[in-house]
Amino acid sequence: MPDFYESFTHLVFIGIIALFPVVNPVGSAFMISPYFENLTSGEKRKAVGQITFYSFLICTVSLFVGQWILRLFGISIPVVQLAGGIVICKMGWEFLSSEPKKKSSEGLDDEPNISAYSHIVNKLFYPITFPATTGAGTISVLFTLSAHSAAFGSTEYYMNTGAILISIVVICMMIYFFYLNTKTIIHYLGTNGENIVNRISAFLIFCVGLQIGLTGLKTIFKL
Repeated sequence: MPDFYESFTHLVFIGIIALFPVVNPVGSAFMISPYFENLTSGEKRKAVGQITFYSFLICTVSLFVGQWILRLFGISIPVVQLAGGIVICKMGWEFLSSEPKKKSSEGLDDEPNISAYSHIVNKLFYPITFPATTGAGTISVLFTLSAHSAAFGSTEYYMNTGAILISIVVICMMIYFFYLNTKTIIHYLGTNGENIVNRISAFLIFCVGLQIGLTGLKTIFKL
């Protein structure tokens, strides 16, 4: 029994280590922070909770039926990487080309708070959750981890799958924490510091999209 717990803990640790770089909850939190402009604390908590739920849903679906879905539609992982990279590049370019938002109490008072959440609600799944938070890289890692599972119904299968699920839960908890508190960190930087962070984050979004798309292209053309 001690060996079982040791092996299970080891698998959980491997899952977290494998998922953390591709999800990157810290970097992603800075990247999507412009979406949370003008949200109240309650609205932001609601939005972040929804993003976390969507992330968990994408990860669990990818773990159990993701490969079958892609096979059904005849889609390969490199194509998903290329498409996801294009979408992320588009996000980064939009942030880079947009004008810095000037904060003024007058502007906020004239517009109901609900309008800010209404503007973002349709973006919580796409593009914030997918592909910005859990994209092609996350799906690829989960496919790889699930591919090492033993035959369905065996003890090894349940142990491996349970360990991956716990890893997913831990990563989702990180997403919730960092997405909810990043704005507080940025706030201490002041208005100019916030604009700088947002611009750098937008550039990094664009670069991440290029990298993901390039990885897909290299795999497709076997470069």
